[in-house]
Amino acid sequence: MSTRPSATRRTVLRGAALAPVAGLAVTACSPGESGAPALPTAPVDLGAENEVPKGGAKLYEDQNVVVSRAADGSLKAYSTICTHGGCPINKLSGTTLVCPCHHSRFEATTGKVLQTPATVPLTELSVAVKNGKIMAGPAA
Repeated sequence: MSTRPSATRRTVLRGAALAPVAGLAVTACSPGESGAPALPTAPVDLGAENEVPKGGAKLYEDQNVVVSRAADGSLKAYSTICTHGGCPINKLSGTTLVCPCHHSRFEATTGKVLQTPATVPLTELSVAVKNGKIMAGPAA
């Protein structure tokens, strides 16, 4: 005969109640949860060139892209899908991007991580101006 006590009804119910919560914690960090692609698959028209100020950045939330303009007028573009959990970044404060899921922060002008939990920089995209419009993505 075993000397271990058998599980009580309360123990079994408590375990069953916690199981779905544990599953949520795992799926909340899964990449691409939003269904939005991490990178544009074709060049994306982001709008007028003059929308991005010198020394500043503009978040194109619907396209998951941020574009910054250096003091010399050159443009850089990055995917705004967080490299930690795959969440679309929806906040730009100055030139700092803030992920809503785990609060990683990235510098919009370089893509570099400013605050963890992310440790990998944002993916840089090609960017060009064509007919006064900013185009970003592969071979923009």
